[in-house]
Amino acid sequence: MTAEAAAVEAPVAPPVSVADNPLLADVSFPKFDQVKPEHVVPGVKHLLGQLHAEIDKLEAAVEPTWQGLVEPLERISDRHQRVWGIVSHLKGVKDSPELRAAVEEVQPENVKLSLRLSQSKPLYQAFKALREGPAWAGLTPGQRRIVDNELRDFVLGGVALEGEAKERFNAIQQELTQLATKFSNNVLDATKAYKKLLTQPDEVAGLPATSLGLAAQSAAREGHAGATPEAGPWLITLDFPSYFPVMTHAKNRALREEVYRAYITRASAGDSDNGPLIEKILTLRAEKAKLLGYPSFADLSMASKMADLGRAEALLEELRAASHAAALGDRDEVQAFANSQGFQGELEWWDITFWAERLRESKYNISDEELRPYFALPTVLQGLWQLANRLFGVEVVPADGEAPVWHKDVRFFKVLKNGAPKAYFYFDPYSRPAEKRGGAWMAEVVGQSSLLAPPGQAVRLPVAHMVCNQMEPVGDKPSLMTFREVETLFHEFGHALQHMLTEVPEGMASGIRNIEWDAVELPSQFMENWAYDRATLYSFAKHYETGEPLPEELYSRLKAAKNYRSGTMMLRQLHFSCVDLELHSRFSPGQGKTVFDVDQEVAARTLVRQPLPEDRFLCTFSHIFAGGYAAGYYSYKWAEVLSADAFNAFEEAGLDDESAVRDTGARFRDTVLALGGSVPPAEVFKRFRGREPSTRPLLQHNGLLATASA
Repeated sequence: MTAEAAAVEAPVAPPVSVADNPLLADVSFPKFDQVKPEHVVPGVKHLLGQLHAEIDKLEAAVEPTWQGLVEPLERISDRHQRVWGIVSHLKGVKDSPELRAAVEEVQPENVKLSLRLSQSKPLYQAFKALREGPAWAGLTPGQRRIVDNELRDFVLGGVALEGEAKERFNAIQQELTQLATKFSNNVLDATKAYKKLLTQPDEVAGLPATSLGLAAQSAAREGHAGATPEAGPWLITLDFPSYFPVMTHAKNRALREEVYRAYITRASAGDSDNGPLIEKILTLRAEKAKLLGYPSFADLSMASKMADLGRAEALLEELRAASHAAALGDRDEVQAFANSQGFQGELEWWDITFWAERLRESKYNISDEELRPYFALPTVLQGLWQLANRLFGVEVVPADGEAPVWHKDVRFFKVLKNGAPKAYFYFDPYSRPAEKRGGAWMAEVVGQSSLLAPPGQAVRLPVAHMVCNQMEPVGDKPSLMTFREVETLFHEFGHALQHMLTEVPEGMASGIRNIEWDAVELPSQFMENWAYDRATLYSFAKHYETGEPLPEELYSRLKAAKNYRSGTMMLRQLHFSCVDLELHSRFSPGQGKTVFDVDQEVAARTLVRQPLPEDRFLCTFSHIFAGGYAAGYYSYKWAEVLSADAFNAFEEAGLDDESAVRDTGARFRDTVLALGGSVPPAEVFKRFRGREPSTRPLLQHNGLLATASA
């Protein structure tokens, strides 16, 4: 049969009726097991049609009261967010050509609805009338903050623009959305395009058993039947669980160089080249800022954040000055160690991680691979749930089977407070490079809301996603985690806790909503500190085969190694932050300089080793070009100041004083986690800490105080 004949004769799936479309089901737990790419276009189009009709009705009869304006708007926004949230989530964890095509078809219409809501003059005028009218006095402080921020967002959304300016603004928004999607697709495609099959044991010398197991499992999946960890063949990819062990442990220097060069040039050539997209994105963002009256996109971005450009850059410079000497020391120490071990010449980028790990092993007699057997995912989860109970008085219990999931490895849990359900969350732990984007993230499925409470309930309970990308179980072993992956899990759970333990009844300010972006990392980075806490660590650090606890001296070495190369690690994050702000504040595309030139210039100030001339990390910097961190990557450091200071409150109370830990934990729960976006974050922090934040605890936790004061 010819291909043409096959195409003609293939049965055509009957169109899905709206009533049967699982994407549109009015449920808190989406039908993830049923939603398919073919549901996206008819489902989203139907929903958008309904929502436009509801906006027509609201605009025609809007009243400047909470019930007449904010509540109907919350209903509209919530339905939109729920359905589009399902589509976006599946795009991140279950990507396919069919889903891409569906998203690209409906995305312009979806953006149109968002633009309509943010530029509705009748709704904007109603918010102004509510702010200035008699109903204002009857609003709670949380409700007033919602109204104030809505007014700000209307202006930032272009409500004041008219005629050509408005048309141009909307065209920019459409194009930026499409470019972000294309950027993301290119990163995924470029990452999965590289595959290197190794067949000789000397080629994989130095790789630990966990990596060899993963590489053999990957080879078998690609059709190399009979691949074993011991005899190969082994498939190396640019997916992080495969890439990072090569850079850290492979004795084969040529392999490290090839893999490193492939990694830093991903999405920078051919069909998946993100270089031109970056220039276009920056040009459009700058134009958008000018249309709204801001000198740069950075200024526009910070109009809705805690910091402004000057304060953000001042913080980054303070941290850079405190870290630079330590980073120089890190560089020279690794170089000297490598030379002492027989390495000749200057270390290249593909040597640094390898030799830094050998030095760490030499100094502290510790390695990620030695620790892995003590961090089996099921046990780590138990320890994390115990910590949530200890700090915040909640129970996390498995609820697998109570909600549909998108992949067999996804877990489902419920959070109980005083024995009653408080929230739910999904957990998708493992890397799936063929369909799932890299990194780790938390996102909301639905937020807490009294308005949208089911009959007989006070509120609709919040539901979250937690997504990680760690090594899958190999053979009959559980997923064995690096310590960094343990920290990442704690980080994402911190985000989820802020979403789930909110006590705010208004859906538009509950959980992580309505919180300034540079404060949103506070609870996540705060939770990372607990991975080093003795009581917490020993609740889960048990050998996966014997159940033996982590040896005492291994814990001592882990603590001693905590700040190994902390100056280098600090500068790495500061470099990302400074490049982001430079590109969004002072750089103009097409003026002779490229974004990669800017990266090199900033590196001369922020790093102690210049990147390779061909380094194209910007082409995979999805945080700022396809995510929410544009002119906001500094938020990690801004919020880390807050989170380190918050953890310092527990240190001052005494980490060994169980009563003090529980009391301080309850205070953190009742302020940082409970108040959501109903109170400005600076005020929330002060309510918890009793004072303004200080950078001292962050520098202290990183072992950089002595350098800073020298």
